[in-house]
Amino acid sequence: MKIAFVGKGGSGKTTLSSLFIRHLAANEAPVVAVDADINQHLGAALGLGEDEAAELPALGAHLPLIKDYLRGSNPRIASADTMIKTTPPGRGSRLLRVTEDNPVYEACARTLLLDGEPVRLMATGPFTEADLGVACYHSKVGAVELCLNHLVDGPEEYVVVDMTAGSDSFASGMFTRFDVTFLVAEPTRKGVSVYRQYKEYARDFGVTLKVIGNKVQGPEDIEFLQDEVGEDLLVTVGHSDWVRAMEKGRPAAFHLLEATNRLALQSLQDAADDSYALRDWARYTEQMVRFHLRNAESWGNAKTGVDLADQVDPDFVLREDTTGALDAAGTEESAGIRDADAMDALVSPRPHPHRPAPQPA
Repeated sequence: MKIAFVGKGGSGKTTLSSLFIRHLAANEAPVVAVDADINQHLGAALGLGEDEAAELPALGAHLPLIKDYLRGSNPRIASADTMIKTTPPGRGSRLLRVTEDNPVYEACARTLLLDGEPVRLMATGPFTEADLGVACYHSKVGAVELCLNHLVDGPEEYVVVDMTAGSDSFASGMFTRFDVTFLVAEPTRKGVSVYRQYKEYARDFGVTLKVIGNKVQGPEDIEFLQDEVGEDLLVTVGHSDWVRAMEKGRPAAFHLLEATNRLALQSLQDAADDSYALRDWARYTEQMVRFHLRNAESWGNAKTGVDLADQVDPDFVLREDTTGALDAAGTEESAGIRDADAMDALVSPRPHPHRPAPQPA
C-alpha cells in the first residue's frame, strides 16, 4: 500500500514518517521509503550521517534510465523521451514491485538496516546550484510520480513517501496515488491550516485523509484538534525522549520507544491496512489517466511535440495481481486488463515471501 506524510514545515512530518518506517521495519514488513521533500531530511531521520545522506542517489538524476525501463515494449510510447511524470502504464510497460530487484532500485535506492531490518530508501535529491533560478521542485518529484504510477503494491507491502511541505503535491495527480495520507498537524491555527487546504483540494478525489496531532501537551490541545478536524483526527503524539535522543544522534533500540507512541504507530498501520482493502483499482487507474490528459493538454504536448493522449491504453487497468507478459517458458499470463485476450503488461516477476495548475516535469 502507498502512504503519504504531509504537513506544514516544522510540523514534525519527517520525524513521524521516519518513526512509522521504523515501526514497519520492526514488524518485518517490506518497505520502500521515499524522500520527496525539498529539504531531504528523511535519510538523516533514519540514522544516516550527513555525508551518507548526501551520497544518496537522486531519482531525478536517473530519470532517463527510469523512463527507459518503465517504457518496456509499450507500443503506445514511441520513445522514452516522450514520457512525462504522469505517463500511465499500459500493455507492454514494465511495472515495479516492492520486494523485487530491478535496474531502477539498483540505480536509485539504497538499503538501510534499521535495528537489523532492511528498508529501501529512495530520494528525489536536493536542489543543486545548477537548479537555482531555472528549475522548480515539481521537476524533481516527477520521477517519484512516474515510479508510483508504475508500482504495483500488495497487502502487507508498504511504500511510504515523505512529501514536500504544504499543499504543493496538488500541482500534479500524485496526491491520488496514496491509499491514505497522514497529515501531521500541530494544535495551532497555523497547524491546521494545511489540513483545511488538503481537505478542500482532495474532496472530489476520494483521498483518505487522517490527521496526526503532533506536539500535543495536554487535554486542551487534543480538544482543539478535535474541534478543528473532527473525525479525521486519528492519533495524537506528545514529547518523546526517544525522539530527542535520535535527533542528538544517539538513538536507542526502537523497541524502547515509549509505549504510547508505539501504540500510535500501530494505529497508523491499521488505518493504512484498512484503506488499502478498499482500493478501487479501476478508479485508481482512471485518476492516473485523468491527470495525464490534464498535464498533456496543459504543457506536455507542447514540450514533447506529440499528442500524449495516445499513450493511454484504454483496455489496461492496473491491479495487484498483474503479472508478467511472458513467464520463464515464454507463454502469456493473465494481467489487469479489460480485454483478457490482449497482450499483458510486461512486469518484472513478482518475488516470493488539485486544484493548482499542473506543473511540467
